Amino acid sequence: MVLRAMYSGVSGLRAEGEALGVVGDNIANVNTVGFKGQRVIFHDVLGHSILAGSSSALPGSGVRVGGIQQLFTQGSLANTGVSTDLALNGDGFFVVQGTVAGVAGNFYTRAGQFVIDNQGNLTDSGGLKVQGYAANPDGTFQASISAIKAPTASIQPNATALMEITANLDANATTPTLPWDAQNPANTANFSTSMTAYDSLGNAHQLEVYFRKTAANTWDYHVLAKGSELATPVVGNAEIGTGSLAFTTNGALNTVTTTTAVTASFAGATAAQAITLDFGTPIAGGGTGLDGSTQFGSPSNVSSQSQDGYSSGDFAGVAVDGQGVVMGLYTNGEKLAIGQLAVAKFRANEGLGRAGQNLWIETRDSGTGAMGTAGSGGRGAVSAGTLESSNVDLAEEFVGLIQHQRSFSANSKTITTADEMLQELINIKR
Repeated sequence: MVLRAMYSGVSGLRAEGEALGVVGDNIANVNTVGFKGQRVIFHDVLGHSILAGSSSALPGSGVRVGGIQQLFTQGSLANTGVSTDLALNGDGFFVVQGTVAGVAGNFYTRAGQFVIDNQGNLTDSGGLKVQGYAANPDGTFQASISAIKAPTASIQPNATALMEITANLDANATTPTLPWDAQNPANTANFSTSMTAYDSLGNAHQLEVYFRKTAANTWDYHVLAKGSELATPVVGNAEIGTGSLAFTTNGALNTVTTTTAVTASFAGATAAQAITLDFGTPIAGGGTGLDGSTQFGSPSNVSSQSQDGYSSGDFAGVAVDGQGVVMGLYTNGEKLAIGQLAVAKFRANEGLGRAGQNLWIETRDSGTGAMGTAGSGGRGAVSAGTLESSNVDLAEEFVGLIQHQRSFSANSKTITTADEMLQELINIKR
């Protein structure tokens, strides 16, 4: 029995020493971004076979480390203000690809300290390329994952092809006494709004849209450009498009009629640039007539307006939304989709293998990572400009450190006592 006690004490020293190593690793990584703490699982050791069928209560033979469990609880999110710093709030892992310690493939991380390298690739701090779904020219995303790469080159200008206007035209307005005059629009129209349009060279042009009430519930619109900016200059204003709006008696847009399609030939740019005016979906077009321009008994005003053109612009950085969509930012104010981050979800996170450098690899115990996008299938949302802190609780680790140290000392005392008893037995024999 004395020897059994000694062996039990030795097993305790070994197990507590390993536990101290785990606690020390946790404490060392308390400030490591995306780090997940671990804990030791102890198993008792039987001193006899459980198949022997003995009814005698026999003491065990000490303790052993049954395993080291990874703890994937959510770490707190810390704001950094850096647009490429990303955190996952919820389940899942960012996917990075490259070579680590001679092993090439996909790796998984919660540490979103990403940067854009000199090739435009979004990478982690170790140079591994962040994976996602690249954007197609039409704004959709590809089905397979690849490296997220920012097009750092300038973007070409885009000529305006669509102008949207949401306005209310005063139902109480009266028809101006003077006939419509493009050179005297202020006195021959009831209301106007200005919009910027871009030609094929990215030059900005100020267009004026005038509204003139012609009858009850009926308005004409006139689109004017500066005559001096046209390929064939004219003096004063140039009328480049006309049409009419008809409303119901409850103010809903009933019909939109185009008299002259909006077309402009600006100097040096592509000739006959066509621009579609969108005032909302009229009743005749299958809409309610209330989702755009209306005619109510309140002063005329514009609630919103937009156009799809822009000038050339240089790459200025990226922005990421909650679904992991990476947008390229340009000096002209445009945002173009680059791609959408891939987020891997595992059946058992605890089964992932640690690869160092804040990385994990999939194993048989973890299962294969299911690729998807942030916010889908139980995956967490992406928080831009933040980082996930280590989930290590320093106070708890200090408590555990004291417990393991005292247990280590107690086991050493067991060995010392057993040694003294064994010495007494030897002395008795002598």
